[in-house]
Amino acid sequence: MTHVAEIVTFTLANGTTPEEFVKLSQTSEAFVRSAPGFAHRQLSQGEDGRWTDYVVWTDMKAAQDAAAQFPKQDFAAGMMAAIDPESVQMRHENVLWNMTA
Repeated sequence: MTHVAEIVTFTLANGTTPEEFVKLSQTSEAFVRSAPGFAHRQLSQGEDGRWTDYVVWTDMKAAQDAAAQFPKQDFAAGMMAAIDPESVQMRHENVLWNMTA
C-alpha cells in the first residue's frame, strides 16, 4: 500500500510565538486522529523560521478528504490567523520508501 504525505510549509504571522502556534496546532489533534486514513503527523520549525506540518495518510482520498474538511473545523480559524497566508505551500506526495527506528 502506498501512503501519501501531506506537506504544508509556512511562516507564522507577525506576533505569533512558536509556543502559541504549537498549542494552536494541538487543538487540531482530535480531528486529525479521528480522520479516516490518518497514519502519522509531525510539526517542525527550521532555523530559517519556516514551519513544516507533515501528515501521512493511507491514501490520496483520505488526504484530500481531510484537507477539504480541515477549514470547516472550529479550531481552523485560529490556526490560520496565526499563519502568514502568503507563505503557505501545500502538496501531496506518494511515499515511496519509509524507514523507522
